[in-house]
Amino acid sequence: MIESNLRQADVPENCRVLMNQHGTAPGMWFEKEGTIIISLPGVPYEMKGLMEDQVLPRIGRLVDVPQVVHRTIMTQGVPESYLAQLLRDWEENLPDCVKLAYLPRPGIVRLRLTISGKCARDSKQMLEVIEDKLLNIIPQHIFGYDDVSLEKVLGDLLKEKGLTLATAESCTGGNIARLITSVPGSSGYYTGSVIAYQNRIKTEKLHVEETVINKHGAVSQPVVEQMAQGVKDHFGTDAAIATSGIAGPDGGTDDKPVGTTWISVVYKDEILSRKFLFWGTRDRVIDQASFTSMQLLRRLILDQI
Repeated sequence: MIESNLRQADVPENCRVLMNQHGTAPGMWFEKEGTIIISLPGVPYEMKGLMEDQVLPRIGRLVDVPQVVHRTIMTQGVPESYLAQLLRDWEENLPDCVKLAYLPRPGIVRLRLTISGKCARDSKQMLEVIEDKLLNIIPQHIFGYDDVSLEKVLGDLLKEKGLTLATAESCTGGNIARLITSVPGSSGYYTGSVIAYQNRIKTEKLHVEETVINKHGAVSQPVVEQMAQGVKDHFGTDAAIATSGIAGPDGGTDDKPVGTTWISVVYKDEILSRKFLFWGTRDRVIDQASFTSMQLLRRLILDQI
């Protein structure tokens, strides 16, 4: 261990050490004449970890802290502004003690409900009523709760039904595969991917017909459908995802501007293809295409199309 790490173990005699399970620098708790001073490491995830593990529970035992309850509803497939319009009446009829925040990220919008004060005591029953009403409005767009990732939700569905998945990616460049394999245990249902960035790979590895590419272009419904079917056949899976698009910032045309993306998902003998026009930077287009692809497959498996 280097000297600088060893020195992190030195603390003032009059402090109570807060053991750091997320790094090497400890937190420190001081008390004098009714005042509490807390010192925490500056690394954000270490500070957050200590706050959640030790600081907030200790404060909660010392002070009657007003209860605040959060519930996050995860949605995909509808932009924030349009989602707000869809939910206008539902939002206006929320109880006064319930606050709603729209928390968007590329491809996903989180709806965070916050209940505070006396209402927090009955939050469970209140949230059930609120969520049931929401499910009647946008059932096809809700994929989970409390910050669960879409890749985990899709993985759990595949695992539950005993299905396998392969992906063929062009514009997303392996990002879908990265997301899916970030979930522990994904080897139980995910077999592999072909990153068919060049047309030659589409024809040689995925058996996309060259005449189809010449006639319709690489970013088209016939091509992406042949990509999906080709990777499904190659890996022998139950389901497949394929993407082909123009992530930008260059390469767009009047007919196919930057952000144009075709996505095809296959589940057994069913195939579903959709055209999208995503917006933003190259990274944002890739993220939106990746999340939309996983949600489309999830909906196809659940028969929510």
